[in-house]
Amino acid sequence: MTRIFNDPSRFTTDMVEGFVSAHPEHVRAAPGGGVVRAARPTAPKVAVLTGGGSGHYPAFCGVVGDGFADGSVIGNVFTSPSAAQAHAVATEAESGAGVLFMFGNYAGDVMNFGQAAQRLTDEGVPARCFAVTDDVASAPAAEAGKRRGIAGGFTVYKTASAAAEEGASLDEVVRVAERTNARTRSLGVAFAGCTLPGQREPLFTVEEGKLGLGLGIHGEPGVSEDELTTADELARTLVAGLLAERPAEAADDDRVAVLLNGLGSTKYEELYVLWASVAERLADAGLDLVRPEVGELVTSLDMAGCSLTLTWLDEELERLWLAPADTPAFRRGRMADARTAPTRQAAPAQRATRASGTATGSAPGGGRATAPAPATGAALTTLATAVEAFRAAHTLLHDQEEALGRLDAVAGDGDHGRGMCKGVDAALAAAEQERERDAAPAVLLGAAGDAWAAEAGGTSGALWGAGLRAFGSALPADRAPEPAELVAGARAALEAVTSLGKAEPGDKTLVDALAPFVTAFTERTDAGASAAEAFAAAADRARTAAEATARLRPKLGRARPLAERSLGTPDPGATSLAMVLTEVSATATAALPD
Repeated sequence: MTRIFNDPSRFTTDMVEGFVSAHPEHVRAAPGGGVVRAARPTAPKVAVLTGGGSGHYPAFCGVVGDGFADGSVIGNVFTSPSAAQAHAVATEAESGAGVLFMFGNYAGDVMNFGQAAQRLTDEGVPARCFAVTDDVASAPAAEAGKRRGIAGGFTVYKTASAAAEEGASLDEVVRVAERTNARTRSLGVAFAGCTLPGQREPLFTVEEGKLGLGLGIHGEPGVSEDELTTADELARTLVAGLLAERPAEAADDDRVAVLLNGLGSTKYEELYVLWASVAERLADAGLDLVRPEVGELVTSLDMAGCSLTLTWLDEELERLWLAPADTPAFRRGRMADARTAPTRQAAPAQRATRASGTATGSAPGGGRATAPAPATGAALTTLATAVEAFRAAHTLLHDQEEALGRLDAVAGDGDHGRGMCKGVDAALAAAEQERERDAAPAVLLGAAGDAWAAEAGGTSGALWGAGLRAFGSALPADRAPEPAELVAGARAALEAVTSLGKAEPGDKTLVDALAPFVTAFTERTDAGASAAEAFAAAADRARTAAEATARLRPKLGRARPLAERSLGTPDPGATSLAMVLTEVSATATAALPD
């Protein structure tokens, strides 16, 4: 288990501080939560940024340096960084040739990096995203686009970064990433689960004498179990699984980059025992191994397990795979053509005009919204009610943090409770600050939503942030809201959440609680019920709907590859939303209009 930490909620922050202190020749801290190269490029180049939750070292920050990534956006443990974080780090790293965000194919990463890329593009900085999909166990070949990214991302990041180091354009770097990803396949096994900092139990367990086949790197268990036998048998399973997935376009290419990756607590000696068997079987299959890597490349805290990755190389990809690199965790060759100066160069002048970090009160497009006039009269009551609602949610979520984490660990990564607590902490602080300024309700809820999204990260952070901002946008600035305006706000929140997350009722997400809430709230209000009565009835509908998600199979997110395991367990996002709505109903309805 993870034994060394101070405050578990600050584990990532403390880790980044120590990492930067240990490697000043390679990296420096970036605003918002991440690192960039210690030296800026002397000439414009595409900034390749890796990113994702922490807990995977040396991915992602360990490969920032010459010949590899230009920066890394670092989220909380197993949690996507927020869009605000990604934008801030990219602003610090870009040098005039555009930005490429690279990450594993997980809903929160896709959502948050996508928002950051759009914001950069709106500001005049070309930005693209690329999601790695190498895990053959997470979806069938016919649905390869749904596969998640695991250790194969290391190879994809390396070749794309080397292309950028050579001076390739943004379009060319993306092309290299696409080509490498299309030729990369990974398969992993777990022998024991990992434990989040501050937790006493692992996210999952594996029965003695068994292994979990097809694990994820966020503490997700394998998609099936098998007998744990010898290294020879394990090598046979891994190699056969990947050779069966050989890309059609690589039918004539027999040179492969190979990664045998340890997940955190499988010892190097064990990996080398396994490697001897893996190498033999790959050679028997007629493959030539090009600079194989054996060791910890993409970990999962203290998980016991390993994964095997094959990338079928062509001439271009082999050159890029072998290109030199100098980073804290990965070094290859010598950087003969140094692209960076020995000391940091001054940032381009236009960088100073772009905001970094959390943009409290910012509009969805990235610019700061024009603030309505200060609230007066009855609108102040609305502000006080909103703050009390956030306080009630804060108490509830902290009380339920462990329970929500356990619920999430059944088919996910176990971080939902911690993420919700970080989000509501930030939202409450922002709401209280805006209340002191007598800000209009839309400003208060918008600031709270932005703070929630920026601090929590992940899928739920982005969705809660969008929903709160949309809800607030429907409320009047100078008076208490009418019931119809509250209904309009609830509808706006649902539209914002579904538009951003692309989920529909039945997908086993928080939408399965939010949509029934909005429907019930609308129906009861239209029938003449007071806002308080309608809200209470709608919250009860949301609770019932959240419980009913136990019968559903997830169609989106990290739980999708473990759909069968998820049966019988309600969705964590729907559950936490229903909890909050019920608690807010009990706290705030006394102030709602009749």
